[in-house]
Amino acid sequence: MILAAGRGERMRPLTDATPKPLLEVQGKALIQWPMEALAAGGFTELVVNTAWLGEQIPERFGARYQDSNLSYSHEGRDFGGALETAGGIVRALPLLGEMFWVVAGDVFAPDFLFTQQAVDRFAASGRLAHLWLVPNPAHNLKGDFGIDADGTALNDAAQKHTFSTIALYRSELFAPPYCAIPPGNAQGVKAALAPLLRTAMGAGRVSADIYMGQWADVGTPDRLRELNEKKRPA
Repeated sequence: MILAAGRGERMRPLTDATPKPLLEVQGKALIQWPMEALAAGGFTELVVNTAWLGEQIPERFGARYQDSNLSYSHEGRDFGGALETAGGIVRALPLLGEMFWVVAGDVFAPDFLFTQQAVDRFAASGRLAHLWLVPNPAHNLKGDFGIDADGTALNDAAQKHTFSTIALYRSELFAPPYCAIPPGNAQGVKAALAPLLRTAMGAGRVSADIYMGQWADVGTPDRLRELNEKKRPA
């Protein structure tokens, strides 16, 4: 699943007429980078949620992009706005399997590898989520989550890292006791993801890796400009 429903307030005025995932970084719409990376790993059944100016995304890509089949969860059309991360994932659960990738459509991680090996390790682990954490950027110096020596993600740690938004999840995380929203979220309940993750972390059910490759949360016009001023290595 690629998260693409956010308003992108901090990106205004760029997002007044364009949804943030369609802003271009180094010659491609932001959302194309994870779409292509997922397909390169063999993951070609993609779900995209939309809200702000959401009609522009299916107008751009339709039901198929290169080798991928695209389905859409239209939160803006159905509920008048985005459902936040957990609410949006629960809304899309009928389109997702027991285990699935999630990545935000507005982060730039051009070298991240989505692999079947990672899925297989996650399946064997019995965990509810596996997160990829990154070194803390200037705008999030305190970080989000820690990680212990055996790869278990921690709510509290002396050293915290930033959640990249890239993760593997089991559908079980989006059901009781972690989440009370019925599958499909027919009522359009808004819910954040962090409380679910923190509860599951408290039970030792979340693991993590540190990702050291290029990564950026494209959250402001300045960050977008900086990325576009950089040249990708040949």
